[in-house]
Amino acid sequence: MIVNILAVGDVFGENGLNFLERKLRTIKKFKDISFTVVNGENSSVVGITPKQAEAIFNAGADVITLGNHTFNRQNIIPYLDDNRYIIRPANLSPQTPGRGWGVFDSSFGDVCVINLIGRCGMDFGPDNPFYCADRILKNVDTKVVLIDMHAEATSEKAAIAWHLDGRISALWGTHTHVQTSDATVLPKGTGFITDLGMTGPALSILGVKPEMSINRFLGDPRRRAYEQAPGPCKMEGAIFQVDTSNGKCLSVEAIRIEE
Repeated sequence: MIVNILAVGDVFGENGLNFLERKLRTIKKFKDISFTVVNGENSSVVGITPKQAEAIFNAGADVITLGNHTFNRQNIIPYLDDNRYIIRPANLSPQTPGRGWGVFDSSFGDVCVINLIGRCGMDFGPDNPFYCADRILKNVDTKVVLIDMHAEATSEKAAIAWHLDGRISALWGTHTHVQTSDATVLPKGTGFITDLGMTGPALSILGVKPEMSINRFLGDPRRRAYEQAPGPCKMEGAIFQVDTSNGKCLSVEAIRIEE
């Protein structure tokens, strides 16, 4: 059976969330999507609340992945333990609330989704994501395996995709909010794109009001937290066509929906 799996880039702020709510089901129907994973860690600009997670699920997500801002909104902590369909990076400390991966039902059978976080250029030192992925895969017997690699360095994201090539169906990068042009199927059948992009303000710097980022690079005192930019939005991501009989990816298509 050949299916289309959609991965959606980081949802940024209420504007991005509202745009996802308006557009996700339409693109799922138009592209005949069978399973959808959405990165939601920036729904509150930095973090996500239970209410925002529920909105993402209601918009059409099957699984929500997170990243380095997972715990910026403390009220998400009990929700992570209660709802197994939202996962945080698996290579965080063992005592961290929530789950880092799971096996989920779909119309075509079980799907394993793993969330990892990179170590290059990040603000903390999680466990090695390469070894973490290896350990998890020893406990997974599903054909279709998907990984969200939330990382800063393009080299780290590409390296882990090649490291896992042939053992997983797809790996996509998140975190940098800029969609890359390298969507491809690796030699042994793993679909890959370095970064999905983002879902949020199109006229922005990574979702933020441009002047706020510019002022920071100019060295001005940081007066307040980042604010989402106003104006039109976009939704970026990728569609992975997967053969469920063997878990191999057949094609990858980067997508962008704009207002």
